[in-house]
Amino acid sequence: MSQLMPIVVFLSWLSLPVLIVCIFDDWFLRPRRTLAAVAAPATSTGAADGAAVPAPPPAPRDPPVMNLLYNVLPVLIAAAVLRLLLAERLDFSAVLLGITVVTGLVWALDALWLGPQRAAAARGVGRSPEAVAEPGTVDYARSFFPVALVVLLLRSFVFEPYRIPSDSMMPTLLDGDFIIVNKYTYGLRLPVLNYKVVGIGEPQRGDVVVFRWPVDPSVNFIKRLVGLPGDHVEVHDNLIVINGKPVQFYVGPQRFNDGCYVNLSLAREQLGAHQHEAIFCPVALDRAPLLPSCKRSGLRGYVCGDEDAPGGMRAPPFVGDVPPGHYLMMGDNRDNSDDGRSWGYVPEENLVGKATRIWFNWDPRRSGGPIWSRIGAAIP
Repeated sequence: MSQLMPIVVFLSWLSLPVLIVCIFDDWFLRPRRTLAAVAAPATSTGAADGAAVPAPPPAPRDPPVMNLLYNVLPVLIAAAVLRLLLAERLDFSAVLLGITVVTGLVWALDALWLGPQRAAAARGVGRSPEAVAEPGTVDYARSFFPVALVVLLLRSFVFEPYRIPSDSMMPTLLDGDFIIVNKYTYGLRLPVLNYKVVGIGEPQRGDVVVFRWPVDPSVNFIKRLVGLPGDHVEVHDNLIVINGKPVQFYVGPQRFNDGCYVNLSLAREQLGAHQHEAIFCPVALDRAPLLPSCKRSGLRGYVCGDEDAPGGMRAPPFVGDVPPGHYLMMGDNRDNSDDGRSWGYVPEENLVGKATRIWFNWDPRRSGGPIWSRIGAAIP
């Protein structure tokens, strides 16, 4: 996929100018070609009884250049959609809102202005308004507008799909998991603005939360909520202490190995009502080069040994007080998570929703295809 991305990006950039040219031709020039064709005198043909029968008007023909553009446009749009799906900094709510507004305006514009003009032009040459076909873009807009509106409302106020982009929440969530995010658990928010209009519930300790990264709000992150407003939190050697009370943390004899992460300790942790697994290395982790056992392309290996790896670094201790209206988020992969221990706290207005369930799994970098057993699993 990475080798094809330059081609996808190039085609996606071409889609906009080609789309504009096609829309202009479809709205203004194609109807003129149609009217010219239907206004042309028809050639009579002889009927069986010798009476003259008018031949149907010739069908309008698009110029070769426009015919080419109309044929390649679906490919360019598909490339643009693929680029949007693979983008990590894309605000899908803004895209959906834009699609809903544009399709609604196109539909309204045709109903109030373009449609009556086409009908008047057809009557001017003595033809029925149906003789001039409705532009394809208007037909698409009328079809897509209600769908886009429903999806926007569902995605903004009910559920939102999200793709896990990293290993920071292993073993709970894997890179390539597609999850469902409950948008109303923490209150109803306006799309794009993310402003809460109806308060329903509050985040609970241990929730797996999707939020806008405070460093760059255009990027969504997913972590586990560890610290609530007002909490005093300390993290030393992967043991979390909240308000002076250590979090229940049991390290079993079993080790975590998936070929890319080797010999990591596997722990069971209790945060609030949530009991979940976490992985960590008791010593400095060896961020090794590519491992033969790792079946994910482009990923370096991580090996936990019996002593500090040369040049390795342990996770530094963390001590902090969670400010009012903020939350402390951490990943379950304690040695490989960019989280609140390094960049701080998440303000309440940045919350997107609570992750509830895995609905699909597919990591293009991993050989062997989807992990079917993960589909439908609840997120602890």
